[in-house]
Amino acid sequence: MGCNSSLGERAEVPVGEALARLVLCPLMDYLWTPWRYSYLSTAGKAASCIFCDLQRSDDDRKALIVHRGEFNFIVLNAYPYTSGHSMIVPGEHLDQLHKLPPSAATEMMKLAQRLEAVLLEVYQADGVNLGMNVGRAAGAGVAGHIHMHVLPRWIADSNFMTVIGEARMLPELLDTTYQRLKERF
Repeated sequence: MGCNSSLGERAEVPVGEALARLVLCPLMDYLWTPWRYSYLSTAGKAASCIFCDLQRSDDDRKALIVHRGEFNFIVLNAYPYTSGHSMIVPGEHLDQLHKLPPSAATEMMKLAQRLEAVLLEVYQADGVNLGMNVGRAAGAGVAGHIHMHVLPRWIADSNFMTVIGEARMLPELLDTTYQRLKERF
C-alpha cells in the first residue's frame, strides 16, 4: 500500500485499505510556516490597536502610510510577502466588514482599484492578490480592525527560500517601496 496509487486504482482496492491510504497519504500537501507563529499567537493580545496607533501618527513616512483618504488609509505591510504589499485600512475601528459604513466601503474599493493599477504599473506584476481575513479563526493577525491586503504577484514567485529556507527575499527596502508608491498617490 503506497502513496503513489492513482485515484483509478483506489476504486479497485478494498474499502479498509482505501480509507487507510486516505489517512496515511492525504491528497493535500501541508506547508508549515513556523516563523509566523509568534506573530499569530500574540494577535489580539495587544493593549492597543496597531492600525489605530498608526493613523494617529504625525509622521506618515515612519508609520508607512502611503495615502490617507476620507475614510481609509493605505499603509505598507511592515512584514511583506512581496515588495509592494500594502493594506487598505478603515479609519474606524471595526471588527467585521458588514459593520463598515457604505461610504467607507465604497472608498475602500476605489482605493483597491487604484492600488491595483499602481502595483501593476510600478512592479510590472502578473497579478494582484486582494484579501481580507475577518476574525482570528479566519487568520486575521489584527482581528479587531478589518483591513484589506493588496499585493503584487508574479508567475512562479514562490521559491525555495520562502518554502524551505523560511526566509523572504525582497528586492527593495521598505523605504524604497514607500517612495515608489507615495509618488503615485
